[in-house]
Amino acid sequence: MNALEIEGITKTFGDFCAVNKLSFKIPEGTIYGLLGPNGAGKTTTIRMVMNIIIPDEGSIKVLEQKMDEEMKERIGYLPEDRGLYPKMKVGELLVFLAELKGLRGSQARKEIDFWLERFDLSGWKAKKVEELSRGMQQKLQFIVTVIHQPELIILDEPFSGLDPVNTKLLKDIMLEMREKGGTIVFSTHRMEQVEMICDDICLINKAEMVLEGNLSQIKKQYGKNTVVLDYEGDASFIQNFPEVEKIDDYGKFMEIKLREKSDPQVLLQNLVGKIAINKYEIQEPSLNAIFIEKVGGKGVRDEEDTIGH
Repeated sequence: MNALEIEGITKTFGDFCAVNKLSFKIPEGTIYGLLGPNGAGKTTTIRMVMNIIIPDEGSIKVLEQKMDEEMKERIGYLPEDRGLYPKMKVGELLVFLAELKGLRGSQARKEIDFWLERFDLSGWKAKKVEELSRGMQQKLQFIVTVIHQPELIILDEPFSGLDPVNTKLLKDIMLEMREKGGTIVFSTHRMEQVEMICDDICLINKAEMVLEGNLSQIKKQYGKNTVVLDYEGDASFIQNFPEVEKIDDYGKFMEIKLREKSDPQVLLQNLVGKIAINKYEIQEPSLNAIFIEKVGGKGVRDEEDTIGH
């Protein structure tokens, strides 16, 4: 069964097309990445799924049913724009929101205590929300999203404000949810997060889909023509080699895309003695490299400014 089916949805605001004829299906029990640069149309798509705005054309089915207000009870939604009550105490806020989701009494308290302990927030239960750091508030927002054990979870930039330790914790929790049969859709423009946990992806740019499918298969399509180089020294000369098609240089780390039928061993021989090589690895291109290739140089839009949110 598909947890979400989107067929040909389009949304315009005046003369501006935010999403154009977008279609994809998300099977149950998967983690699906809705990707794209800022302003690509990701948030508009999510708002249409959640019935916050209505598509001009096309259809959306959630858990094999047409989306309506009743269906929202089966979904956990973490919006990009957070919505916590800053003057309420953490424990009181969670009880209030848990009751809105249908949890009562001991069941609500059990879920609240479990999640506060999981995110190391038990000691903050009596504190006001405004006293929490940005990262703590993000963890609290996630608890609110999942406390009623939704069948479908939709997360818009879920790692925003989290340090590396809590980013890993949230990733682990998402993977656990998938193992238990949960379905997660999350939107981001940070490719390194997607590469670690997503089964399938949809990459959109300027309102339209440019890439969609199984992440492993997509990477295989690009072949093992990428060299990952960890080095010390001046490596600017590498761009002059005939084997090299493109370089993404991050300082002491490079992703080098080789031309078709080029021998990576020839490149290695030309590097020996000229720079200190800490690692030289031949692999599939990273999702970040694929992302840059598909949307780099094509321009991005500021979706929020354009549609007036």
